Amino acid sequence: MTRVVDPMLQDLRETALRMGGRAEAILDKALRSVVEPNARLAREVHDDDVEIDRLDVEIDDKVLKLLALQAPVAGDLREVVAVKMIGSDLERVGDLSRNIAQSHARLTLRSGLHLEPGLVELARETQRLLRKALDSFSTSDADQAREVLEEDDHIDSEEERLISLALEEIQARPEDSALA
Repeated sequence: MTRVVDPMLQDLRETALRMGGRAEAILDKALRSVVEPNARLAREVHDDDVEIDRLDVEIDDKVLKLLALQAPVAGDLREVVAVKMIGSDLERVGDLSRNIAQSHARLTLRSGLHLEPGLVELARETQRLLRKALDSFSTSDADQAREVLEEDDHIDSEEERLISLALEEIQARPEDSALA
C-alpha cells in the first residue's frame, strides 16, 4: 500500500538529484573555463547558477508543502531534512562554481600565471567525490556515503597543503601577487 507521503518524497528526491546533476555540470564548466581558459564557458556558468538557485527554491517549496500537509515523522522527516540540506549544499556548489568562473577573467589578465598542477588534480578529485556523494544518495548506500566522508578529509588536507604552498609563493614573490 502506497502512503500519501511516498510520491511527495520521491518527487523531492528527484528534484534534488536533478539539482545534483546541474551542480556537477556547472562545476565542470567552471573548472574548464579556468583550465582551458574559455570566456564563453565562464559566462555560461552564471546562467547555470541561476537555474541551480531556482531548483533550490523549488526544493524549499516542496519541503514546506510536505511538512505542512503530511507532517512526516521518523525516517520520512529525516529524509526531508536531509534533502533540504543537500539542496543548500548544491546551491553552494553553484555559487562557488560561479566564483571560480569569475576568476577566469582575472587570471587571463595575468601573463605568466600558471595553475598549480596539484590544484587541477584537486579540482578533478572534488568533482569525482561530488559524483560519488550523489550516487550514494541516489542509491541510499550508507557505506558509500561513509567513503565520501573519508575521502573528503583527504581533499581537505590537500587543499590546506596547496594553500600553504601558494602563500609561500606569494611571500617569495609579492610583486606578482597583486591582481590587475
